[in-house]
Amino acid sequence: MNEGKSNDSGSEKPITVSVIDDDPLICQTLGMILTESSNGSIQALFTATNGIQALEHAKQEHPDVVLMDIDMPEMDGIEATRRLLKLTPRPHVLILTALSPSSTIQRAIEAGAEGFVSKTDPAENIVNCIKEVCLGTPQFNTDSQRQLLNDLEKNRFRSRRDEARTLLQGLGERELKAATLAAEGLSNAEIAKDMFISERTVKTELSNACTKLNVNRVLLSRIVERADL
Repeated sequence: MNEGKSNDSGSEKPITVSVIDDDPLICQTLGMILTESSNGSIQALFTATNGIQALEHAKQEHPDVVLMDIDMPEMDGIEATRRLLKLTPRPHVLILTALSPSSTIQRAIEAGAEGFVSKTDPAENIVNCIKEVCLGTPQFNTDSQRQLLNDLEKNRFRSRRDEARTLLQGLGERELKAATLAAEGLSNAEIAKDMFISERTVKTELSNACTKLNVNRVLLSRIVERADL
């Protein structure tokens, strides 16, 4: 891939960039702005308004960097990124976005994207990101970093929740009900009243639940809380 190598005349070759967005005006405008703002060090190679067009052009023209929108018809930016990176030579892909829905960043990274640039970023920032990603440096702006951390935390929460729910599947209906009420802070007497059973039976149900999960009553309540039933 082109990383500022010199051509036969001794001058540096421009980095070739393709802009993929379902809005043709954004494609054309951004392409022109990058060429002008980079003083010729970046050349807009082609534009496309969906992932299928992007793949067809890339197979023929081999861009160094692709600025890829996410939400597009026919083939979205995530799938297009995944397919682009199977090409030889493979381009660098930066996700071009304004506001990303939850999990978009993680999915894009899994597809092979090396960073994110905002459609509202100053042109010089985007130019710098393009040059840096060609040198092998991933490009994540503050918003994308924040969202990635939020998504990871959500995934971690879902993972813990699912593990807890799996554990609780081994409990009987009354054991789970008693454990849930106990986790809400109800006393044995209050649980007994709510379930229309004796306090002795409540103790038995909670004891059985603890035995099945090999935990004490405090940990049983923590598991119920984590399950978020």
